[in-house]
Amino acid sequence: MQLSQFNRIVRQVLFLPILALLLIAAALYWQIHTANGLVNRIQLSNAAISQTNLVGQMIFDQETGLRGYQIAGDPRFLEPYNAAQANLPGNLQKLQDLTSATPTEPIWVARLKSDKDEVAKLITDYQTWQQSFAAPVMATMQAGGARSSNDAADVDFNLEGKTLMDAVRRDLQVVMQSADERRVRRVTHWHQQIRTLEEVLAACALLGGVLIGLFTLGRLHAVSDAYQFSLTKMRLQSEKIFESEQQLRTTLASIGDGVVACDPEGRVVMMNEVAATLTGWTIDEARDQPLETIFNIINETTREVVENPVAKVKRLNRIVGLANHTILIRRDGVELNIDDSGAPIRDPDGVLTGVVMVFRDITLEKRTRDALMANEKLAVAGRLAATIAHEIHNPLDSVANLLFLMQQGSTPEETAQFLEMARQELARVTQISRSMLGLYRESHAPVPTNLKDMLEGTLLLLERRIQDLGARVEAELPQDLSINGFPAELRQVFTNLITNAAEAAGTGGVVKVRVTRRPVATLTGERQSDGVLIEIEDSGPGIPDSLAEKLFQPFFSTKGEKGTGLGLWVSRGIVRKHGGDLTLEGLANGSGSRATVSLATHPTISPAGD
Repeated sequence: MQLSQFNRIVRQVLFLPILALLLIAAALYWQIHTANGLVNRIQLSNAAISQTNLVGQMIFDQETGLRGYQIAGDPRFLEPYNAAQANLPGNLQKLQDLTSATPTEPIWVARLKSDKDEVAKLITDYQTWQQSFAAPVMATMQAGGARSSNDAADVDFNLEGKTLMDAVRRDLQVVMQSADERRVRRVTHWHQQIRTLEEVLAACALLGGVLIGLFTLGRLHAVSDAYQFSLTKMRLQSEKIFESEQQLRTTLASIGDGVVACDPEGRVVMMNEVAATLTGWTIDEARDQPLETIFNIINETTREVVENPVAKVKRLNRIVGLANHTILIRRDGVELNIDDSGAPIRDPDGVLTGVVMVFRDITLEKRTRDALMANEKLAVAGRLAATIAHEIHNPLDSVANLLFLMQQGSTPEETAQFLEMARQELARVTQISRSMLGLYRESHAPVPTNLKDMLEGTLLLLERRIQDLGARVEAELPQDLSINGFPAELRQVFTNLITNAAEAAGTGGVVKVRVTRRPVATLTGERQSDGVLIEIEDSGPGIPDSLAEKLFQPFFSTKGEKGTGLGLWVSRGIVRKHGGDLTLEGLANGSGSRATVSLATHPTISPAGD
């Protein structure tokens, strides 16, 4: 069963009872509304009975007051008469309104026409009594109070008044009886409505329950069948997932690098055997441990704790790598040089659900690389040995000749001239030896380095080599450009690049060395506020496109057996160690090439340049 079908069944099971309840509620509301109308009309009947009693009491008060006034002649007996006379018209109208049925009430319940006629007859008889008896009595008594006794003795006149009042009393009784009968009929109708409501509710509840039960049962059978089908399908999928997981675990165990997976909080979820071997923690011991507990990493040079890869991934929200020269301290205290990368694990919605980290032991690689770099430095020194020996031999020969001339007897003026020439030759030998020592000797910390002095010393060492190649050098070296760095390593870089340029230029070629001050971009993409650019150009044949990507690979050389294939690779490593970069490109005119070294004036020196 598809999800849409299941949702439709759920909606049906949900909304059908709601619809049935709404219908029952509507019927209940209609019955209650009708019952409430009957109750209101019953209350109207009660009010009509009360109003009839009130009107009768007021008429009787009038009659009593009129009789007292007729007998005693005292106007004070007319107070009840006058009070009733003021209120009776309004109360009679109210009684007439109360005896009228509502428009929705059946005529057989309200007896609308007869009720109105009875109240109208009451009002007519009352007005007849008042006009035919009460008003003449009042007029007679007010006109001549002395005739009160004779008027009282007028039996016929009083009997006529009594007859009129008796008619009013009968009308009141008829109106009262009609109102009471109407009330009884309304109460009976209300009871019938209640019984009908109970029967309707019972029928709706029974019918609705049966229908809902049958419908729900059918829907549940459909859901049950679909559930069984889903269980079977999920069981098959679970088996496939289990097989895939076993294959994944086998693959993970076969990876030559250490792999550690963590949850978003940085706790270890799983790791392979290689990671367990490198960290010294077993897989069961490492599970649920914070990563920094089992993966203790520090900087090889500063011995400071390195930021945890999981924390760095969460902070940068991207794939990250460890800084160069990172050391992993195993559980037993053994230190390993490692290379590492961390990547975020995301769910389909892009939410971070964990971090996976891959690392490997590069201790042997680092030792090999250091050995290669040291070998390249020795090779550079060896290649310069013959040139330096020749450069030193010539000044020493000159000094020996000058001493010989002085021994043969020279004048004081000649002796002074010979001594000055000998001093100059010895100063040249001293400068060459210092440059040679500077090429081989390495400082332990970056120091301020004058690029002009360094490049002049390098050119001095290479002067004989460049002359043998038949090339010439054009240098633009400002006086005030200094940077912080390792002078010996930088001399090695420039010696390598100038030698390569001279060999590429060949006989009659030109090597241009140019140093300029300008902001430079580092490998991290940061824009330095101050830096220098060292450009070494040659007028040689240029760089073929097919070789451009291979020039910085170790052991790749275009010199055949004359080259080690490590020069450019080591040089780039040294420049990157200084936070800069080294590039090599052909010139725009297709003739010659340019090596560009970018260095910051105050770089952040990294322990390695890879």
